Amino acid sequence: MISSFLHLIVRRYGQVGKRETKAMTVRTVWCGCRWMILGALFALSACAGTSPQPLGGTGTGAEDFAATPQYLIGPYDELEVFVWRAEELSTEVTVRPDGRISTPLVSDMLAAGKTPSQLSDDIAKVLSKYVKTPEVTVIVARFSSTFDQQIRVIGEAQTPRALPYQAGMTVLDVMLSVGGLTEFAAGNRAKLIRGRAEQQKAYQVRLDDLLRQGDVSANVPVLPGDVLLIPVSRF
Repeated sequence: MISSFLHLIVRRYGQVGKRETKAMTVRTVWCGCRWMILGALFALSACAGTSPQPLGGTGTGAEDFAATPQYLIGPYDELEVFVWRAEELSTEVTVRPDGRISTPLVSDMLAAGKTPSQLSDDIAKVLSKYVKTPEVTVIVARFSSTFDQQIRVIGEAQTPRALPYQAGMTVLDVMLSVGGLTEFAAGNRAKLIRGRAEQQKAYQVRLDDLLRQGDVSANVPVLPGDVLLIPVSRF
């Protein structure tokens, strides 16, 4: 279909070229071809219907982000363990390469693969042998430097790069770290890719609304391993 359009354009503007300079002919043919190709592509898209989503479902609401899984602790993560009203049992600890930790009264407990809340519950169960109804809170103070603990920004950011994840990080924090959008960015068509392989999902992120309109409702949390894709505007 596109080749037929090209043939028609070249044939039509080839006749015009006999009366104009060669430079004007080439420029005119290119402009005509470009717009006809774009038109053909839009027509083909309309005929084909909605394009497939290889990364899974998409969503734009805050509920989509709230439903995402919590961070899983990994080796070399630095943890802060707080035991309410038992300061002597509170500590800071780094997860060992084997995924285990030791804290006061708790020896060689597996931490890797658990959420902070799950680890809190497990520590509390052990401490309950020594302390009445212990209340334990675990916070990941520092994440390990593997790709799984990074946020990667790709596309039309001022300085696209990988960022170390920090607890409570949001899209706004990420964009401030990469210097904002370029003048060619299509911020409201940005996608936040989350998950792995067949479990990946792509969430729409409204960066233009957030950064240029100050719409705080467009500010959403990010998780370790997220990839933020920022496309270029269509001209």
